[in-house]
Amino acid sequence: MTPKIAIVGRPNVGKSTLFNRLTGTRDALVSDLPGLTRDRKEGAAELGGHPITIIDTAGLEVAAKGSIADRMRLQTEAAISLADLVLFVIDARDGVTATDQTFARTVRASGRPVVLIANKCEGRSSDEGFYEAFKLGLGEPVAISAEHGLGLGDLERDALAALGLKPKQRPKRRDDASDDDEAPAETSQRPLRVAIVGRPNAGKSTLVNAILGEDRMIVGPEPGLTRDSVASDIDWQGHAIRLFDTAGLRRKAKVTETAEKLSTGDALRAIRFAEVVVLLLDAERGIEHQDLTIAELVTEEGRALVIALNKWDRIEAKDSTLRALREKIAEGLAQVPGVAVIPISAASEKGLDKLLRAVITAAEIWNRRVPTPALNRWLGEALARHAPPAPSGRRLKIRYMTQPSTRPPTFVAFCSRPDALPQAYQKYLTNSLREAFDLPGVPIRLNLRGGDNPFAPKKRRS
Repeated sequence: MTPKIAIVGRPNVGKSTLFNRLTGTRDALVSDLPGLTRDRKEGAAELGGHPITIIDTAGLEVAAKGSIADRMRLQTEAAISLADLVLFVIDARDGVTATDQTFARTVRASGRPVVLIANKCEGRSSDEGFYEAFKLGLGEPVAISAEHGLGLGDLERDALAALGLKPKQRPKRRDDASDDDEAPAETSQRPLRVAIVGRPNAGKSTLVNAILGEDRMIVGPEPGLTRDSVASDIDWQGHAIRLFDTAGLRRKAKVTETAEKLSTGDALRAIRFAEVVVLLLDAERGIEHQDLTIAELVTEEGRALVIALNKWDRIEAKDSTLRALREKIAEGLAQVPGVAVIPISAASEKGLDKLLRAVITAAEIWNRRVPTPALNRWLGEALARHAPPAPSGRRLKIRYMTQPSTRPPTFVAFCSRPDALPQAYQKYLTNSLREAFDLPGVPIRLNLRGGDNPFAPKKRRS
């Protein structure tokens, strides 16, 4: 089983910077703003040739019971209880504070092995704080600079020793192994990436907690609780799924605070890296312009889309409400007709299986490939039903079609004058494609190229 290492400490000591340094990513949001991280975030890393799971946590603060800071502390304590090793981080430039001392006692009481880290040791101003760290009773501190990558070798040595592991050499890669040979195995094992997006306070974190069956995310009535895009893995009926909880997306003009700007950027990155995006709506508020804007962004990025109507248990006139919402969604998202619209209640955990089934179906459609012979039989029928127009009296000819890629389904049509083919006729072909090959709810790319069928036999010269 992969060991887990939790990074803990008070706000703004550099925990997220260290997380990014160890995982080799920029997954955790980093800023001078204290308390930016709220939910615990996991990432894969490697220490001494051993695979490790690193957990980034919220800053530890003394706070009133039930407050956001208190809920953040509970998430950090949960991470400590799951960890095989705790990295307790202090800011060597600030020295040891009363908060450091308070939570050092919490870490000692957990019984978990601890490595004390004095971060930001890149200058002389850190010397006094480094020596102060001894009084925390957590052993000799490791001097590092997470921002500049200093001292990480010493950290790796102490962390491996605390875990009872020895460094090992990485196995040499076979000379005859190519990236192409290894790619299929990696792809088959990769979980389906699903991002949960929507406006603030739609219930995204509550939905993720309900699917996971645990209080993985901080939830509450306050909008904007989630900041990082946090990934969680589940296995649903044999399907490996990685869920990304994201920050609420508001209109750009309303996003003014630094934390929200960072969170919004992280949510947009989650959409770009997802395969299926679940747009969560508050059923009581219905669908608003911002919801349609988010959905358009998802389709422009080429992601598969599923719409979930949350808080459905509070709706009284369910049939008429659902009918009205589906009509409004169909009108607002005419470019992707047939998007699945699933009523759910995250709080009471109703409709979750139906939602996940819709996600799996959307992913299958997003990956669907149409055989070339079937595609060109359809093309012949589509042209016979509705022939291409003849701008300036010259008939346009579409000679051949192929599907070069999926994710989303992408088609290329070879025609005589691509620039002259009207958008209305391209839309006709796209909608006909969608209907003929059962491709609802996903974007379809139709590209036009000039010239003859490149796969047709070439005529011999006499």
